[in-house]
Amino acid sequence: MPDVSSLIADSGLSIGTLTLAAALKALLTLVVGIIIIRIFLTLFDRGFDRSTKLSPLKKHIRPVLKWLLGFLLALIVLDSLGVQVTSFVALLSVAGLAVSLALQNTLANIAGGITILLIQPFSAGDYVSIGGTEGTVDTIGLSHCKFTTIDNKQILIPNSQIASAQITNFNRLGRRRIDLTFTASYDAPTDAVYDALRDAMGRFPQLTSPPEVHLTGYGASSISYLARMWVKSDDYWTVYWGVLEAARETFAAHKVEMTYDHLNVHLDK
Repeated sequence: MPDVSSLIADSGLSIGTLTLAAALKALLTLVVGIIIIRIFLTLFDRGFDRSTKLSPLKKHIRPVLKWLLGFLLALIVLDSLGVQVTSFVALLSVAGLAVSLALQNTLANIAGGITILLIQPFSAGDYVSIGGTEGTVDTIGLSHCKFTTIDNKQILIPNSQIASAQITNFNRLGRRRIDLTFTASYDAPTDAVYDALRDAMGRFPQLTSPPEVHLTGYGASSISYLARMWVKSDDYWTVYWGVLEAARETFAAHKVEMTYDHLNVHLDK
């Protein structure tokens, strides 16, 4: 059977400088390239779906990878048509270098975003502290992360700053400890102060373990006591403010004086 491309080439069929053989070759290259790209993207999807750490990166990397593969295929097809792409590639290299220098901060944020998605120090809905800024994580983007503070302020922090900052996640372990310090008069019996604080903490069923009370120090005009309790992360602020309010009432009920810094002056005759 005669070679079709040879027959077409011998026939001399062409459109301008484009021969029919070159066009068929380019078409075949395009079809094969599309099939290879689809197979590669399928393998890419399977690989990323199997990893819990890599799966969040999929939606960010896949579109870029698909565009790059399509662009590379377009260059190969143009080259098969006889188009000189060498100078075009060199021009793109220079333009890419210029763009990378101009977008240096953006690229640093993207690198930080990839690091965050791989390490996963927090998830959407977690309450975190990043470099002194506290808030609930709303969204995790490739260049920025969005947070909402307790007073309902929305903050955008670049990922490059997050990746290099100290991150405290208050939700990751499921529980948080509340430490509250109270002062009582030297005249108040220690057992009475303990009972008053246990009474205040016992009003909250959100506690996940028995509360603790400890005497922590002797001040100039008062004794310090530490009330310690464990709660679920979502109940932290409810119990925190509630125990502070309840302690005033239970101290009065147990006849424990809440002291404050003061100075006693004694006059000798």
